[in-house]
Parts: sequence; C-alpha cells; structure tokens
Amino acid sequence: MRIVLIAAALLAAGPVLSQTAATQVETAAALAAPATRDDAVTTFTLPNGLDAIVIEDHRAPVVVHMVWYDVGSADEPAGKSGIAHFLEHLMFKGTDDMAPGEFSEVVAAQGGTDNAFTSDDYTGYFQRVASDRLGLMMEMEADRMRDLVLDDEDMLTERDVVLEERAQRTDSNPGALFNEMRSAVQYLNHPYRIPIIGWKHEVEKLTLQDALDFYRTYYAPNNATLIVAGDVDPAEVRKLAEEHYGPLEPTPGLAERVRPSEPPQLAPRRIAFADERVSNPYVLRTYLAPERDAGNQTEAAALTILAEILGGSSQTSLMGRVLEQDEKSAIYTSAFYSGLQYDDTTFGVIVMPRPGRTLEEAEADMDRVISTLLEDGIDADQIDRIKTQVRAAQIYDRDSLQGRAQDYGAAITSGLTVQDVAEWPGLLEAVTEQDVLDAAARVFDPNRSVTGYLTRPDPAPEAEE
Repeated sequence: MRIVLIAAALLAAGPVLSQTAATQVETAAALAAPATRDDAVTTFTLPNGLDAIVIEDHRAPVVVHMVWYDVGSADEPAGKSGIAHFLEHLMFKGTDDMAPGEFSEVVAAQGGTDNAFTSDDYTGYFQRVASDRLGLMMEMEADRMRDLVLDDEDMLTERDVVLEERAQRTDSNPGALFNEMRSAVQYLNHPYRIPIIGWKHEVEKLTLQDALDFYRTYYAPNNATLIVAGDVDPAEVRKLAEEHYGPLEPTPGLAERVRPSEPPQLAPRRIAFADERVSNPYVLRTYLAPERDAGNQTEAAALTILAEILGGSSQTSLMGRVLEQDEKSAIYTSAFYSGLQYDDTTFGVIVMPRPGRTLEEAEADMDRVISTLLEDGIDADQIDRIKTQVRAAQIYDRDSLQGRAQDYGAAITSGLTVQDVAEWPGLLEAVTEQDVLDAAARVFDPNRSVTGYLTRPDPAPEAEE
C-alpha cells in the first residue's frame, strides 16, 4: 500500500522508464579537499565537450555504462510535449550500422541488460555488462548518439506505443490523472507543469521531423555526460571514450538551459478530482520548495531530514505515530521531498483517512500535526535516528553500481557538480534541529501550496417516488 501510493504521488515528477529497448563536470583537481574527495571517482572532459565520470569498484568483473543527456520534458518546444520520451523510444531503432532492435539484442547476447529513462531534466541510457564488454557498449552508444536512422514507419509505430503507455499508466489510473492536474496547478508558467509522457492531444501530432530536430540539437557530446561504474581502470575508460565518443561532432552554439520562470504564488491553490475508480480517497498537499543548488545544498539537506521526520515511516514519523498509531484516524500518511531538479521542486504531504472520516477532517489532521512540529520542536533522539537511517541507506546505495552511477547522473544533469555529490552526505549529517525547524517554517507557507482531494463522486440522490 505505502509503495503504491508513494509511486502514485510522485508519478507526475518522476522519471518515465521504458523497456522498448532505461552541467558541467568538474575536473579531478577541483576535488582536492580531503573532507569531500572520493578517491574512487575521477573525471575528464573530451575536446568535443563530452564530460565523463568514472567510479571504480573492483568487487566483481561488471560495469555499468551510462550516457545522460541534459535534456528532458521541461526542455521541449512549446506544443511538442512528450517528445523527449518519444525520442527515448526511437533511440532503440536502427542506426547507419545497426538494424532496428539490434542494440538490445547485442547487449542481451553479451549476457547484459539495458534500458532508458526520461525525466523533467534529463534522458538517460544504460547497459550493465561484463567489464570486458565496455568498449562494445561505447561503440554502440556512440553510434546512436549521432547516427540514428528513422523513417515514418518507425515514428508511427513508436508513437502508438507511447500513446498506449500513456493510456495504461496515466489515463487508466485516477491517481496519475490527479497528480498530472495537480502539477499543472502547481506550476502556472514553468514547464514542470507538463507531464513527462506528454499531453495526449500533442503526442498524437508529433512528427518524424519533430523527433529528428530534437535529436540533432540535443543528442550531442557537448550536451551529455558519460558515467562508467565498475571494474574498470580510469585511464582505459578515457582511452575507450576518446576512441568511440571523441570523433563525434558537437552541436554548435548549444545554449545554456533557460526556462520560463514561475511568477510568485500569492494565494493557496486547490484542486479536487473525483473518479469512480478511487478506492481510498486522500488529501495531498505540495509546497513549492528549493532544489539542491550547486554549492548551496544546506536548505535541501534540512528538507530531506524534515520529510523523514514528518512522514518517513508509519512507525516512527510524527504523522505516522499520531494519525496512524495513536489516533487511528488515518490508514496511510507520508511526506516526500527530492531536491534533484534543475529548478524549484516541491515538498509534499499525504494523509489517507480511515473509512468514515472526510477529507476535510484529514486535511485538518495534517495541519494540526504540522503546527505541532513547528510549535513543539523535534526530539533530538529522533533526528539521530533519522540520520542513522539515512547513513544506512547511503551505504546500501553505494553497494550498488547502478545506484552510485544514478546518483551522479541525476545530480549532474540537475545542475550539480561532482563536488556537490561528494559533500551531500556530510551536509545531511550536519543538519540540526534548528535547521529543520527553520526550513519547515519557510516551506510550510500556505500561499505557496496546492491542496488536492482525490475522492469518489458523491452518490446520486435517490429519485422520489
């Protein structure tokens, strides 16, 4: 239940993953500070602008090879929503050297796996294979970075696949529809208001030329970050990158990402969506919140801890203990925050009331718990427990090649640096009770909020005899 609901709540903002086939990086010299340096991580940049991060891990003869592009759904041309995700699908078609579908077939034949994903701020492609197959992965990925071959048949087939994906994931899911509409209310002008998978009426009109124009502009070495994690030697990785990616031509005159800015929000906003398919109504409120900025992540660290304190666990969080355990007025509560966005993100709170209680009562419960946190402060022991949990999660994350590569890729394409990634654990550890309370006081501003009700329609009145 908790996993399903969190997935629904984050659907509008999270990456879209497809199986149809899954900012500048600082140099190593910039990582000289011993307190933040990770000796297993090295970086380099090729003359054509391709940035690279190499993460050494020699525990197993395996490598994860990833290419992240600094382009996502928030960078799409007006009226072309969904094109970033559409192109992700098309990237598994043919090139001048490979037949349609051959890319994934070759990866599978090597005993590996591959996939791709699209988010608001990035599009990524990865393969996980034996480390001695790294050169082959680079050869194929470099091939489709600049030499994709598409025709109208490819375009129409994959456009239909995307439309079917939208029908299954969004149009048939009331929680997904609700969050799609909530995001459109949250952001009036910024493109984060547009769903990653695109509006149906715009996806239906995407053309082959739309895809090719987008591809030729953004799929270039000077708009990409190569990440290699696993049983590799950095010098050998650089040699292979120079061989395969080095000859690729950059996109000339590619400008920095500049998006329409959001006007100041001056009043609370509300949305209500009723659907007969809703089994458990809930209230969801999101507040505009700062993202992790390069060189300035302290506020984001405090908000990360705040989300865990307020709604991270039904057994230990404030809402979980009060509303689920003690009062038994809710069957589910949660708070969520992710600072990995290029522009302002959101801090969210969910309360699902037990049957018999209204959403108005659930909203009042939510407000009461937030007020209690602001007025009574936070138990120091709870912050210590949260930090222990965060440290454990980071240890588990570092144990995964894919997880470590994902951390760096999502951070870099969200405007952060390698230094910022290295400093993040220390910033979380340094968060104090006062930091959390100050961040809470700033983020819980009603005039920067959207409150949404997801519910069932009221029963029709019975006809009089």
